[in-house]
Amino acid sequence: MEKLTNIQRLIDSGLVAVIRRPKVEQISSIADALVTGGVGALEITADTPGVFKMIEQIKQEFGQRVLVGAGTVLDAETAKRAIEAGSDFIFSPIVDEKTIEISNRYGKISIPGAMTPTEIVKAYQSGADIIKVFPGSVVGPNYFRELKGPLGQIPMMPTGGVSLDNVEQFFQYGVVAVGVGGTLLNKQAIEEGRYEVLTDIASQFTALIKKARKEGEKSKGNESRNLSYPI
Repeated sequence: MEKLTNIQRLIDSGLVAVIRRPKVEQISSIADALVTGGVGALEITADTPGVFKMIEQIKQEFGQRVLVGAGTVLDAETAKRAIEAGSDFIFSPIVDEKTIEISNRYGKISIPGAMTPTEIVKAYQSGADIIKVFPGSVVGPNYFRELKGPLGQIPMMPTGGVSLDNVEQFFQYGVVAVGVGGTLLNKQAIEEGRYEVLTDIASQFTALIKKARKEGEKSKGNESRNLSYPI
């Protein structure tokens, strides 16, 4: 039940921050700035020194205010360590069935990375909850429009290449969420301690996501009203 609730929370937010190799002394301020801006899930990459302690720390500090998980997870052993640290979800750039299996075993959200239709379907059949289409910069928003027809039943989210300029289009073409790294986490602002910059960027992403979803609902309503049925 908790897993289903967390999946819905992630989808409702629509915005996952990909935090790659943050410094221990910066992680709390980064997390606070992003959550304040409307980010619903924080992904800390597994190649970060001290990543499991950071996950524990953020879980303790923020509680139910935000979902926290590990990213760039390549194997089941790393996934288990992240889950023991308190991860709500496991992100991976690949489809590793054992990683998906252990995430499900412990009731955590499984989000493996795939690109081709075959990979996407296999990941979903293996028990993945959401498919991370990666790298999103290679395929672009139009790819999701093409996938929507044959694979519309599979929840998908792009990571990589998502920006303020194209995030609306991604949602218009059916993604359930987006993962954003460098565009959201301004390195210079972090180094200078100007965390309000992160809040501002996150707020812009959040507003655009809400706008795209609102327009999508309006479009669906218009389509329903315009349907005609033979007598």
